[in-house]
Amino acid sequence: MRGAGLRGLSRRAAVIGMAEQVQDARDSQAPVANREITVAIPNYNGRALLEILLPTLELQTLKPTRTVVIDDCSSDDSVDYLREHWPDVEVLALERNVNVTVAMNEGLRVSDSEFVVLLNNDVELDAGCIAQLVAALDAHPGAAAAAAKLVDFHDRRLLDGAGDIFFWRGAATRRGQGRPDDGRFDEPGEIFAACGAVVVYRRSAIEAVGEFDERYVAGLEDVDWSFRAQLLGLEIRYVPSAIAYHMGSATIGRTLTASMAYLNWRNWLWLIVKDYPAAALVRHAPAILLQQLKILLLALRERRLGVWLRAWRDALRGLPAVLAQRREVQRSRCRSLRDLERIVRAR
Repeated sequence: MRGAGLRGLSRRAAVIGMAEQVQDARDSQAPVANREITVAIPNYNGRALLEILLPTLELQTLKPTRTVVIDDCSSDDSVDYLREHWPDVEVLALERNVNVTVAMNEGLRVSDSEFVVLLNNDVELDAGCIAQLVAALDAHPGAAAAAAKLVDFHDRRLLDGAGDIFFWRGAATRRGQGRPDDGRFDEPGEIFAACGAVVVYRRSAIEAVGEFDERYVAGLEDVDWSFRAQLLGLEIRYVPSAIAYHMGSATIGRTLTASMAYLNWRNWLWLIVKDYPAAALVRHAPAILLQQLKILLLALRERRLGVWLRAWRDALRGLPAVLAQRREVQRSRCRSLRDLERIVRAR
């Protein structure tokens, strides 16, 4: 118990340290071109996707210091392709297939640079994308991460997402997804969570918040990270001038498979238990229960009752570990519920 309390205090100290480091960097007025920026790209059988993404990194107005592809034991020729055609790109070839979240964490660990740009392999970047994201973090020292405006790769008249909205019932969605890119989402500002497709993370924020929760495997790990950042009083910024074209689930597919449904349903239960302050659990319990009832009805309609039961079974089996995580997360919380309500939607 005492150790968990110390960890909570250390996270608060890390937040204070983050603010001091950011202020020192601003005071030093380091030239933008000299900033330490690592681009990390998890990849699984994505050789064709890398052929689109990597040339757009070459065109960035703010060049990354390092570009690292974390290859999750691909069975295609991704690694050979990189070594032959992109010798300046570092390859971290994992010896066995892990999962999306573990590969993302490997991306956070590959360097100690000031900024880490985490990219899905199914994106194409506008030339000023990274520069605009870094500039937003420079302008907002309380921000842990900055997210790009995602435009549909296949139909560039449409948005793929302008940051994530979170609802107390236990749901998240991308703002503006599928809507025309007509300027309605061209105002920069604070958002609840950053979709993990194109995000710049501040190194000091990673140290304060921690890594992605690898128990999630795939799905909601980026929302969970943003929630924990919010609880520490840190901001997530949306930067509409940083534009990326997102293919959307090009690696895992667009169809909601049984395994994806299982992970989503299980991970939502863990996220609610771990991240919600006690007062929020009480206040929004009716909405949470109604949402879970809707999920059950969906499972029945889709003939996936067995998947739903397995998700609940495994969520309950993992509850002791999640409750231990909860104690640490809530003990280090700095943000009041009133302030949190400001950026979380009730409906």
